[in-house]
Amino acid sequence: MVRILSHTGRLFVPLLAGASLRDRAIASVGALVGIGFVGLVCAALFPSSMPWIVAPMGASAVLLFAVPASPLAQPWSIAGGNVVSAIVGVIVAWIFPDPAIAAAVAVSLAILTMSLLRCLHPPGGAAALSAVLGGYALFSAHMIDFLIVVAANSLLMVAIGWVFHRFSGHSYPHRAKPVEGRVLPPASASGLLMGDIDAALDDLGETFDISREDLALLLERAEVHAATRERN
Repeated sequence: MVRILSHTGRLFVPLLAGASLRDRAIASVGALVGIGFVGLVCAALFPSSMPWIVAPMGASAVLLFAVPASPLAQPWSIAGGNVVSAIVGVIVAWIFPDPAIAAAVAVSLAILTMSLLRCLHPPGGAAALSAVLGGYALFSAHMIDFLIVVAANSLLMVAIGWVFHRFSGHSYPHRAKPVEGRVLPPASASGLLMGDIDAALDDLGETFDISREDLALLLERAEVHAATRERN
């Protein structure tokens, strides 16, 4: 029985490093405020014939409020990624009449375009898909309205996130910075340079959802705790 309970307990261990119940509660409140406010504003601004909020905003809210330190959740990623992908989706839907082909091409090109413009944002793939499946390229008026809705949703969400995180305890837009009141090791503690981190990332050959600066800061904090443990 103990073994079963122990195994079950591991299922509820936070998936993300550093996550806490407090952070998840804050994220839930943030999503409630963000989606609610965006919905109210856009419902008042846009006609009933158009969606007042697009589905990708739900995914954007997860990133913005649950992992605000993620490079994928920063203002340019959210606003640029969603809008650029929506534009790509509209163009692809206009070129390819077959929805199945258009859907695949739209998401593929959205990833490439976001990557080149340094605004990679996972919900952007959904924005491109929405443009294709929604048929907004069929009528120019609807196409423009759709792009305006996506832009308004994204900009409002970023603004709400900026205000909300003034009170959440998280920095947004995120900047890697030492924790106040916590000492850092001297620069020569291990001789670790940013180039060493880049080389290690190249060795692993994977893309991680953390900035190089945050990774360097995390390793510095780990050195402090390791030094404290050795002294004790």
